[in-house]
Amino acid sequence: MSELSYLEKLLNGAEVEWKSLGDVVDLQRGRRLVKSQLETSGKYAVYQNSMTPLGYYHECNVAAKSSFIICAGAAGEIGYSEDEFWAADDVHFAITPENINGRFLFHFLLTQKNKISGQVRRASIPRLSKSVLEKLEFPIPCPDNPKKSLAIQSEIVRILDKFTALTAELTAELTARKKQYNYYRDQLLSFDEVEWKSLEDVASFRRGSFPQPYGNSEWYDGEDCMPFVQVADVADFGFTLHRNTKQQISKLAQPKSVFVEAGTVIVSLQGTIGRVALTQYDCYVDRTLAIFTNYKVEMNKKYFAHQLKAKFDLEKEFARGSTLKTITKEEFSKFQIPIPPIGEQNRIVSLLDKFDTLTHSIKEGLPREIELRQKQYEYYRDLLFSFPKPETVSN
Repeated sequence: MSELSYLEKLLNGAEVEWKSLGDVVDLQRGRRLVKSQLETSGKYAVYQNSMTPLGYYHECNVAAKSSFIICAGAAGEIGYSEDEFWAADDVHFAITPENINGRFLFHFLLTQKNKISGQVRRASIPRLSKSVLEKLEFPIPCPDNPKKSLAIQSEIVRILDKFTALTAELTAELTARKKQYNYYRDQLLSFDEVEWKSLEDVASFRRGSFPQPYGNSEWYDGEDCMPFVQVADVADFGFTLHRNTKQQISKLAQPKSVFVEAGTVIVSLQGTIGRVALTQYDCYVDRTLAIFTNYKVEMNKKYFAHQLKAKFDLEKEFARGSTLKTITKEEFSKFQIPIPPIGEQNRIVSLLDKFDTLTHSIKEGLPREIELRQKQYEYYRDLLFSFPKPETVSN
């Protein structure tokens, strides 16, 4: 039996009512906290402009089992919390009535993510209006029988949560493998007697560039456009760029940016700092990344990328606060790394690459499995939310 037939069987002829989301749930905006009110640990996580908690607070303003949407910064990102939390002023959260399963709402919102992201106002700080969410068309199965409606919603949630649970298990396994990998890497990259050099003595480097303002549509796409690499385009493992960049730089903007050939080491210096890639295609690079060229010592670029990543990981671990938000060219130019003979560099890279394939490869191992499970979840989610609309219901 097809999945769509399963949905038809689940409905068993019941009506599906479509209503504006704003008429079904109470969408509210969080309340601002100043930085001095935040704690590094505590009972209630505080969400502001990303899915990573900004800090913790001694009070909560959102109930457990609630969906929330970031409306500034990482605008359009959708979250769900099993626990109570504090929503700051850049977060919308939903208060659901008794006839709506909160987890059902969350899975529905994920089906709308592309539509929501398309309504984000792109400026210096991306923003999402509450009205965009309120206008979404939301399905309510069997609206005249709340008990049956909740049973249908719960069954859909049960099926989809099985997929998300499997993905979570695989992600936890990948996290454990990464810790094992980092330990193994640090052992291989440690030396008792070897020459250490600062980055400025190892290679020439410069930051990328891009014409301002970012929101100018003339800077993107069009004939002869090229990949434009920003921090989000650098994978957080594997030393690669994502297969396709989120944006393409126009021919008009290219002379105002920095061209980088395939096989160049770059590192992010702002936002999520310390993402390192050995570029696998020609591209242009944003000012939030540093580009390394013209090596002054005999260097295996992959070895250099490993050392660069290890150094940034160490700096983040001992930095004040939860993470480094930005780092200047002058600061990281003084970072020092060990420079063994080229033969030893090659040996280390060969050993790390073998472990890296299992742990980080996008084509093999756990990341590939996680990617497939996520696609499977999205496929069944979209099918299970393919409720009939009034114009398609047969008489």
